[in-house]
Amino acid sequence: MTVLRQLLSLLSKFRGASPAKLSEEIDFNRLEKTLNYSIRDKQIFREALSHRSYLQVSNDETAISNERLEFLGDSVLNLVVGEYLFYREPDAEEGELTKVRSRFVNRKAASIYAHDLHLMNFILVSPHTMQIHDRGMETILSDAFEAIVGALYLDGGYEEAKQFVERCLGSAIQNGIMKLDDVNFKSQLLEQSQAKGLGIPRYSTIHETGPDHDRTFTVEVLIEKKSYGIGTGKNKKSAEQSAAENALQKLNQNEGKDDGNERPRN
Repeated sequence: MTVLRQLLSLLSKFRGASPAKLSEEIDFNRLEKTLNYSIRDKQIFREALSHRSYLQVSNDETAISNERLEFLGDSVLNLVVGEYLFYREPDAEEGELTKVRSRFVNRKAASIYAHDLHLMNFILVSPHTMQIHDRGMETILSDAFEAIVGALYLDGGYEEAKQFVERCLGSAIQNGIMKLDDVNFKSQLLEQSQAKGLGIPRYSTIHETGPDHDRTFTVEVLIEKKSYGIGTGKNKKSAEQSAAENALQKLNQNEGKDDGNERPRN
């Protein structure tokens, strides 16, 4: 077990996060400070932080995964964000509100909130699962965040869950991680790419799925014949915007390396 703990410690340093202890303990005092909430029923929050892979290695035969709480939390999250936008944007039409809400409740947004809370420090997950690729880990984080929202709703009621979600939302907006206004990622990418002397981004549709009335497009953006990002959407325009957003993140991640002259590799 000591060797296994050391392995998990090394993995957590590599990923920049620490998984919850294999001893099946959660530091609830630390969790309460993280959530800014006094927990009544610890079992609900233990369930919210239990990934399904944890059940395979747990000594607790009564352990339950967070999937049901994730389902509940997703519904609460949509309601809270919808209410938040309804009062914050009194002149916005229904279509615009729906579009903005989708940016704040999707998996990517939930994983951003989870990262901001350092939620990975508390999640109960199997050692094997800790070695999965980054996209899989982002899904685990987003699911855990939604499950925590569900746990807060059951343990403290709607108002507690609402205050928690609004704190996460406000923090993301204030720090510039999430934006209320529409962002033209393609224009930003073009501007940054040219400023770095990388040329003009080129977009290519690499995949189409679904029937004619419900197509899903996958688009790749290339800069100097190198792939910088892939995005999906219900039309080519939204897919290109998604790809451009991912490309911008890649550019920003590489900014400052080798005095800003290092370019992303394939």
